[in-house]
Amino acid sequence: MSDELLENLRLELRRGYLVLAVLTQLRTEHYGYALRKALAERGLEIDENTLYPLLRRLESQGLLDSEWREEDKRNKRFYRVSAAGQTIRAQLLDEWEGINASLRLITQGGSEADRHLTGVK
Repeated sequence: MSDELLENLRLELRRGYLVLAVLTQLRTEHYGYALRKALAERGLEIDENTLYPLLRRLESQGLLDSEWREEDKRNKRFYRVSAAGQTIRAQLLDEWEGINASLRLITQGGSEADRHLTGVK
C-alpha cells in the first residue's frame, strides 16, 4: 500500500472525529493556540490551517460562541461550545460510541447476536 494512499485515508478518518474532539474540548473556553495545545497534550495534533477554518465553520453553524478579549496585552478570540453545540456534541458522542462498538465487533469477529447483547444498533 502506498504511503500517500494511507495518509489520504488517515486524513479522511481524522476529519470525522476532529469536530467531536473540538466540541468536547471547548466545554471550557479556549483561544485557538491554547485549544491546539490542549488537544495535542491529549494526543491529537491539529495543524493551524485545519483548526482555524474548523472553528470558523463551527461558529457559523451555531455550534460555538466566541468573543475577542485582551489577554497578556494581546487581543485573542476565545471560543466555547454553544447550547446547540452541547446538544450536537452529545448526539455525536452517542453515534461515535455506537460506531466504535460496531467496529470492535467487526474487527473481533462478533455476530449479530453480540450486537443485541451489547446494545449496539
